Amino acid sequence: MTYDFAVVGGGIVGLATARAILERQPGARGLILEKEAALAAHQTGRNSGVIHSGIYYKTGSLKARLARAGSRSMVEFCAEHGIPHEVCGKVIVATRPAELPLLDNLHRRGLENELAVSRLSAAEVREIEPHVRSLGGIKVPSTGIVSYRAVCLRLAELIQELGGRVQLGARVDAIRRRDGLQIIETTAGAFSAAFLVNCAGLHSDRTARRAGLAPAARIVPFRGEYYELVPGKRHLVKSLIYPVPNPAFPFLGVHFTKMIDGSVHAGPNAVLAFKREGYHKSDLNPVDLLDTLLFPGFWKLARKHYRDGFMEVVRSFSKAAFVRSLQELIPEVTAADVVPTHAGVRAQALLPDGNLVDDFLFERSAAALHVLNAPSPAATASLEIGARIADELPDLRTRTTVS
Repeated sequence: MTYDFAVVGGGIVGLATARAILERQPGARGLILEKEAALAAHQTGRNSGVIHSGIYYKTGSLKARLARAGSRSMVEFCAEHGIPHEVCGKVIVATRPAELPLLDNLHRRGLENELAVSRLSAAEVREIEPHVRSLGGIKVPSTGIVSYRAVCLRLAELIQELGGRVQLGARVDAIRRRDGLQIIETTAGAFSAAFLVNCAGLHSDRTARRAGLAPAARIVPFRGEYYELVPGKRHLVKSLIYPVPNPAFPFLGVHFTKMIDGSVHAGPNAVLAFKREGYHKSDLNPVDLLDTLLFPGFWKLARKHYRDGFMEVVRSFSKAAFVRSLQELIPEVTAADVVPTHAGVRAQALLPDGNLVDDFLFERSAAALHVLNAPSPAATASLEIGARIADELPDLRTRTTVS
């Protein structure tokens, strides 16, 4: 069969997009191509499961607008389909006097982003999280937790109910145009489609180049390593506890996250991964590493953030240093209270000038749309991203024939 559209990537953004297209264009023939043997194998299945509020993101940006809307639509989706979730809220706390002005700025941004956030005194923080040491904080009640892998499995069922096909084990090796169609060559065979949507995450830039686009941004992989509290210490965390982020550094800092299964994760740090799917310190792919090291933007980024980057590496190799970061939030946590757990890799788009792309990034090529930057809060915003992409597509249902 020649398909009306094909989505590359079986993570939450790709699945949400396919479902949205099929709902808007009943009868369309849709195909999802996922290179792994299971869905949600990478960013989607290895994140902290947070339903983000949108407080951190620049007012008016896609991240701010789609995260705010997505935090509502994700909760509604989970309630409708019986997926376990909890809107538990979170606190963002200042632990040093120099962080108090940053906390005030973040509170103002939350209000500008139309969130029901409230400024807390140190005593009010302790009422919510009794074990936290702080000088003050922000309460963000709309933050929640969920298993995004569970969301993906339900999306895949809905796609199949709508007539779509989910093809696993189909790594995309080449894309070419022929007779007005996208010919997609994969490890599971060749497929043709009138329109291509690239939601390939860690490989989105490469997929775009295969489809004839020359994106300026390059994906640079950052590994986030986590510990988790041993069961006897889970009572130290009631919901989610975040530090005030450093506005000059593009990551949120180590934090405590209650997971939907009842465990509590602590982290992540953020270190350069030597492989795009490098979940362990020893993982190395020479092609992936050279792709990063030969990109001028990487060295400009490294010069700008080398001090912060060095501390992230220290936390990666020193449990004691990692625990000291956690103790800034909860002083009674000790090294014996945490054990290593899974790591994730963030697909972060980087520009040649050394600036990280700080918003979602979409680009078009011939009969294709490419999602070139969709790190956190993309899982939260996935249903909204999918709807946005589906609204941009032409009517595809009359463009293909069965072959």
